[in-house]
Amino acid sequence: MSKFTSTKFFGLFMAAVSVFFWGITFVCTKYLLNDFSALEILFIRFVIAYFGLWLMRPKWEKISWHDNIYFALAGLSGVVIYQFSENIAIDYTSASNVSVIVSTCPMFTAIISQIFLKQKHITARFVLGFVIAIFGIILVSVNGRDKLSLNPAGDMLALLASVCWGFYSLFVSIINGKKYDAICSTRRVFFFAVILMIPLLMAGGRTESTKVILSSAANAARFSNPMNWINLLFLGLVASGFCFAAWNKACHIIGTVKVSAGIYLIPVVTIVFAFFALGEQITLMGAAGAAITIAGLFISER
Repeated sequence: MSKFTSTKFFGLFMAAVSVFFWGITFVCTKYLLNDFSALEILFIRFVIAYFGLWLMRPKWEKISWHDNIYFALAGLSGVVIYQFSENIAIDYTSASNVSVIVSTCPMFTAIISQIFLKQKHITARFVLGFVIAIFGIILVSVNGRDKLSLNPAGDMLALLASVCWGFYSLFVSIINGKKYDAICSTRRVFFFAVILMIPLLMAGGRTESTKVILSSAANAARFSNPMNWINLLFLGLVASGFCFAAWNKACHIIGTVKVSAGIYLIPVVTIVFAFFALGEQITLMGAAGAAITIAGLFISER
């Protein structure tokens, strides 16, 4: 079994499963935003993920004290800033804009890896695949509705999220190089992420939209709704706990930059799942965009 879990096929499978579940998170988050703020969802999601990973791997792994710096930086960049910037960006600009801009993550991952790890990833084929995939993502995001429009504040926040994922990938590469257990490493990243979210919660707790503890009736109503718990548990246990561990394992087997190209497919998964779960229409433009995105992914990967 241990030999199989080190094969390229297993790495690709873990990456594909992660992309699939991450594509569904948009629908879950959209539902939860009716009762929770973006910051509340983020905090609860990763607290659940942290304890879920303890249940999955109930052991303590000894690590070098200095390596905690990398785990903390991974939690800050890949969870706190990335997720929070992306959520806030949607308040300022359209989800289509955010989807397109955040899908540039693989390019920033390649650039940052080439600068800091001296790994050569920026080839003509990689850039060509990137351009084709982004064009496809634009078609998927528009999906026959409205054309994309620029909004400086929201678009810059989305760009910040994309850059942060590139740095998260850098820190994951460094951590993977130290041969720690993938689940224990992911759990430690979440631990630092949750700790770093607490100051945000305390600062945001001054406004009604970001209170974690509301008065009685509102709190009882939202936490007694079974659908809220189903979505929170999915986001925490599956989309965060399992998928981050699976993604980090895939990065270790195949390489961070190659695996990151799979992020191109997240908008494609979202539009397909929204069709079945929410009844949202898939137009010819959306279908063509999905096909073009997949073609760009294959070109980039070759």
